[in-house]
Amino acid sequence: MNAIRPRLLRAIDREPLDRPPIWFMRQAGRCLPEYRELRAKAGGFLNLVFDPKLASEVTLQPMRRFAYDAAVIFSDIPVVPQALGQQLWYEEGEGPRLGPLPDLDAMAVLAPKVGEILGSVGETIRLARAGLEPERAVIGFAGAPWTLATYMLQGRGGDAARAVARTRAFTERAMVERLVDILAEATASYLIMQARAGAQALQIFESWAELMPEDLFERLVIQPHARIVAAVKAAGVTAPVIGFPRGSGALVERYALESGVQVVGLDVQAPAALGRKLQQTVAIQGALDPLLLRAGGSELTRRVDGLLRQWSGGPYIFNLGHGVLPDTPLEHIEAVVSQVTGWRGA
Repeated sequence: MNAIRPRLLRAIDREPLDRPPIWFMRQAGRCLPEYRELRAKAGGFLNLVFDPKLASEVTLQPMRRFAYDAAVIFSDIPVVPQALGQQLWYEEGEGPRLGPLPDLDAMAVLAPKVGEILGSVGETIRLARAGLEPERAVIGFAGAPWTLATYMLQGRGGDAARAVARTRAFTERAMVERLVDILAEATASYLIMQARAGAQALQIFESWAELMPEDLFERLVIQPHARIVAAVKAAGVTAPVIGFPRGSGALVERYALESGVQVVGLDVQAPAALGRKLQQTVAIQGALDPLLLRAGGSELTRRVDGLLRQWSGGPYIFNLGHGVLPDTPLEHIEAVVSQVTGWRGA
C-alpha cells in the first residue's frame, strides 16, 4: 500500500520516511517557459484559470520537469472574491485588481455556494489527478479570509493594501469581522468541493499574516482558519489541511495549537528550534528563501542541507518560505529537487 500512497500524505501521518517529500509553492506557472507560451495563447490569466484543460496542463507542467512529490492546482486566490460578486481582472505585470466591495448581505447568500460556482476548478483537479502517478499527490488551495479581505477592501495587493485593511480592522471592526466570517464560509465551501474532486491535501494561504497584534491575529486568522478546518471535517473530508500564516512570527505557535490544521507552513525566518517544537504537534513545511533559490550557488546547497538535517527527524515537507520567483533559473530548482530527493539522512 505504501508503495503507491503519496509520500506527502505519509509524511503528514508521521510515517518514517527515507527523505521528506518536496513541492514548491508557485511551482506551476510563471517560472516555466512552457507556461508563458501557453498563457500567451490563452489570451489572459483568467482564461487559463477557468479552462480546466488548460489549468490542468499548467498544473502538470512542473511535474514533468521536476521530481516533485505533489502537484499544486493552478489557480489564484482572488477567484473567491469574484465568486462572491466582486469584479476581478489582471493588469499585466501588476497582478490582480478588484472592483468595489459588494454588499455584505449579498455575499453572505453566495458564500455557501462558492464551491459550486467555482466548479471548473474541481474539473481541473480531476484532470490533473488522472495525469499523475498515484504516489504523487494533488494539492488544492484557497486564500485565507484575512488575506482575501485585504485584497477586497483595497482592490489590490501590496503593502498599501495591507495597511488599509489593518487600519479598517481597527476603525470598522464589526464590518471587517463580518467580511472575514463570510469569507471563511466561502473558503470552506471551496475547499470541500476541491477535496471531493480529488485533492488529497488542502492549503490555506494566509500570505499577509504579518504585523498583527495578538488579539487581531486571533480573531482574523486563528478563528476563521479553525472554522474552515471544522467545516471541512464536518463535511466528511479526510484530506489534511496545511495552514500557511506567513509572517506570523511568535504567534505561529498559537496558530499551530488552535487552528486545527495538520501542517503548518513556515516562512524564511523560522528558527530551527521553533520548527522542532511545532513538530511535536503538527507536521511542518517550508522555509527555504525563494531569493536564495533564485541566487543559487554553494549557499543554496548549504541551506538545503541545513534544513534537511534540522527538521527531517520529525514530520517535514520540504518547501519554500513563499512562492517561486518568476525569474528563478530552472537549473537551481532542479539542483534543489535532486538534493532533496537524493538525501538519505546524516
